[in-house]
Amino acid sequence: MLISSSSRRCLAIPDISMFFTRSNAFNVQFFAAGNFHRLERTHWSLTREHKSTRVLSATDEERQQQQLYNPIRQVIDRAPPGLTTTLDSHPNASDISEHSDNKHDRLTEPADAQVRHLKDQLIRAKVYLSLPAIKNNPHVTRELRLRVKEVTRALGDATKDSDLPKNAVDKLKAMDQSLEKGKQIQDDCAAVVKKLRAMLHSSEEQLRVHKKQTMFLTQLTAKTLPKGLHCLPLRLTTEYYTLNSSQQNFPNQQKLEDPRLYHYALFSDNILAAAVVVNSTISHAKHPSDHVFHIVTDRLNYAAMRMWFLTNPPGKATIQVQNIEEFTWLNSSYSPVLKQLGSPSMIDYYFRAHRASSDSNLKFRNPKYLSILNHLRFYLPEIFPKLNKVLFLDDDIVVQKDLTGLWSLDLKGNVNGAVETCGESFHRFDRYLNFSNPLISKNFDPHACGWAYGMNIFDLAEWRRQNITEVYHRWQRLNRDRQLWKLGTLPPGLITFWKRTYSLDKSWHVLGLGYNPNVNQREIDRAAVIHYNGNLKPWLEIGIPKYKIYWAKYVDYETVYLRECNINP
Repeated sequence: MLISSSSRRCLAIPDISMFFTRSNAFNVQFFAAGNFHRLERTHWSLTREHKSTRVLSATDEERQQQQLYNPIRQVIDRAPPGLTTTLDSHPNASDISEHSDNKHDRLTEPADAQVRHLKDQLIRAKVYLSLPAIKNNPHVTRELRLRVKEVTRALGDATKDSDLPKNAVDKLKAMDQSLEKGKQIQDDCAAVVKKLRAMLHSSEEQLRVHKKQTMFLTQLTAKTLPKGLHCLPLRLTTEYYTLNSSQQNFPNQQKLEDPRLYHYALFSDNILAAAVVVNSTISHAKHPSDHVFHIVTDRLNYAAMRMWFLTNPPGKATIQVQNIEEFTWLNSSYSPVLKQLGSPSMIDYYFRAHRASSDSNLKFRNPKYLSILNHLRFYLPEIFPKLNKVLFLDDDIVVQKDLTGLWSLDLKGNVNGAVETCGESFHRFDRYLNFSNPLISKNFDPHACGWAYGMNIFDLAEWRRQNITEVYHRWQRLNRDRQLWKLGTLPPGLITFWKRTYSLDKSWHVLGLGYNPNVNQREIDRAAVIHYNGNLKPWLEIGIPKYKIYWAKYVDYETVYLRECNINP
């Protein structure tokens, strides 16, 4: 700490901030560049940020979501130019000092200079007010408290200087004068440092607690059905059973098994999401009458799904809606995963509250994994015995271009055509599979590229020839105790289609709109399919606002059922 040899008087608080940036002892991660406004932001804004930013994740896209869209990330994102990389890499003190002293930073006046100065003042004032020497001076104490109220009122929710009221400069000068009085009274540097240490520790603890709460609330929100989407299937189901049997049938059913047409597989219990997939696909199809949509849903949503497409037919395209319970061949005797999902140990894993703290990754505790709808993608040849190719679509995608070119692609003997996602290290195999297990380490490459589920062209003829379903079954039986991978469909997909996947051009499928607020706009604009993978689905309140427009434009909010259920843009 830099203290004059001729005086033991403690320096001003901004000078003490250098102690934090140069001392490894404090392990400063978020206030490393001497910006004490970050400390103030943590104390004064964390609750507001936590309330407005209910976002966290797990596994692949959720790892990015943790980095890109949570309170801690927002603190880091406010760092001055050149500091973010430093913070992310956890540098030593000398590295931080170098970034702080960068000539460019000194010459460039930040847009929020006054805001930051005011927030620094609040921190200094709070420190002084907590120290014995100031407390023993009632006049200075009253003056500082008055200045804190004035500065707090002037700051409000301002994030840049233009947001400040006209009298903010006067308040700033008045506070400086009061702080100077406090500086003259307080000469115990050790007490100041001790208080700053305590504030820093408290802020870091609050960040940790709020991060954990944010993770829980985000996962809970992602699993919760909004009131409008709960109302919709109830309303549709009631209407469906008022129809006579002839009114309950779809036209053009003779096209369902015609291999010359373009067939889509969509497995969903979300009516509105399924409608967007169909509407967006047909909107860009050159010949809509050649497209056939096979929708499979569960028993609870079967009547509602049929009613929706009976009253909202997709133009000349053909629709089929099936109940998964119609697949009598899909039972626990045939499907290992179905047997596992119904086991007492699996149900205990999901629904016993006392186990909630045993798994740090709440993503894997989502009961959606208990739904066999998520695993139907491994039974496409059985579902479509007369078809040679099927395009599989998730229900959280939007189609932006004609997709018919996918059926003419030569997959070169592969079964699965998909876009690879190995641009970042966490999209490699070792992020999904347990390579400490010899079964995994002996058979797979930990650095192999992952690929995306959500828009996949499957060659069913080649699937049958290579007996891919049995490959899937064999690995599922080996993973009955979840030691090879956690639950979900991507890890077994990576295993099942290992060395059987053809890499599609990235423009076919762009991911991240459900967790990453910084997806490249040019990539979104040229993508054939955009994918809201992640927790921030466009039909949820927590969806990323700037991406909702791509989804909402395929929803007719004037439809009577949506109005009755109060579903609005």
